[in-house]
Amino acid sequence: MIRPFLFTAFLFFLTFSSYAQQKHNPAVKEFGGIYDIPEADKRPDPQLEYKLVIDLTEGAETSEEVNRALNNIARTLNLHVQGGVPIENMKVAAVVHSAATPLVLSNNAYRKEFGVDNPNDQLIQALTDAGVELYVCGQSLIGRGYAQEPLHPDIKVSFSAMTLLTEYQLKGYALLKFY
Repeated sequence: MIRPFLFTAFLFFLTFSSYAQQKHNPAVKEFGGIYDIPEADKRPDPQLEYKLVIDLTEGAETSEEVNRALNNIARTLNLHVQGGVPIENMKVAAVVHSAATPLVLSNNAYRKEFGVDNPNDQLIQALTDAGVELYVCGQSLIGRGYAQEPLHPDIKVSFSAMTLLTEYQLKGYALLKFY
């Protein structure tokens, strides 16, 4: 009885041992770490231009945590670049709204609102450095009471999330929704 178990465990180890490795951050350093899968049968096509518009609505669980959905933008870039896509072939725009809106505040405004530094500050900078266009919905800014607050300097204001999302989709961008 023990032999079949040991044999199964050995096969499991052999099959998945290549997956037990360190995370990579080829496009967005220090954020959105991913694993390389060298034996993957399908990888992204490096010849394509990847045009993505990301709808980011979910807030972090606590005000001290990096927004998981914002970090997924870094993961998306890292996955494509690790998969062989040149960073120049990545065209990414994201709009922040709804419960995610506070992440766009400047560090001082965030500290005033939540009593801690904005944990998303460096991630926003890293995404911008990687070429991501980051917007916040103007409607959400007003609706959530942040219209008069200073924003992170790398955040641009969009008239609305809905108009930005429809415009980019009509321009051929694939829509990703991050929670």
